[in-house]
Amino acid sequence: MSKIQSCFERYEKKYLLTRKQYRSMLLGMAPYMKPDAHPLYSISNIYYDTAHYDLIRASLEKPVYKEKLRVRSYGVPGSRDKVFVELKKKYDGVVYKRRVTMEMQAAVRYLHGVKKGDGSQISREIDYFMRLYRPEPKVLIAYDREAYAAVNGGELRITFDTALRARSNDLDLRFGDHGILLSDDELYLMEIKIPGTAPLWLARLLSENGVFSTSFSKYGAYYKQFVLSGRSADIKKEVVLSA
Repeated sequence: MSKIQSCFERYEKKYLLTRKQYRSMLLGMAPYMKPDAHPLYSISNIYYDTAHYDLIRASLEKPVYKEKLRVRSYGVPGSRDKVFVELKKKYDGVVYKRRVTMEMQAAVRYLHGVKKGDGSQISREIDYFMRLYRPEPKVLIAYDREAYAAVNGGELRITFDTALRARSNDLDLRFGDHGILLSDDELYLMEIKIPGTAPLWLARLLSENGVFSTSFSKYGAYYKQFVLSGRSADIKKEVVLSA
């Protein structure tokens, strides 16, 4: 089993693609990229914010520095499955992600202040964030991901996210990944994750297909579509808590 990475430092560029652009990107990157070890999966996140959404409101103003807290799972977890409590920071275009791994039921207790962290440096950073902002769960955002890694073993990764969906009730990852769609079914959110400059072949491929970077934020999209407009993202669905 591969070691779980707890710290990331890299550039992350986002692009909104049409279905035609998506297919063209897949074709053009085929000689350089291969399906990841786990190429197809779903991701669920619960984003934490202040009572008045101070963190996302500040983030949408595009400051030099911003940060956010979320708990993430790959697939729908049970109470004893591992999830990630993540503190994600962005400074001057570089993304720094710090995360601790714990069982789902422990993560709930930790983020509600019932359970202490493990005392690690990352845990202490998350503890400080929670003392500073006193965040509360605001929304669950889920999506389906297709992931690719560099053929040459380098650190370049390219992912495509579809079916972005959100809900503002039942904010527990164990309740499932259902939600209201945030984006058009024909759109693909491509993310390029790289520690430095993109290779020449990728720059050419983006230019040839008229693909340009965007500052799209999944949490920001939810905030603008639902919170600012006063729309409800509650989902009326019977849920059963996983063991």
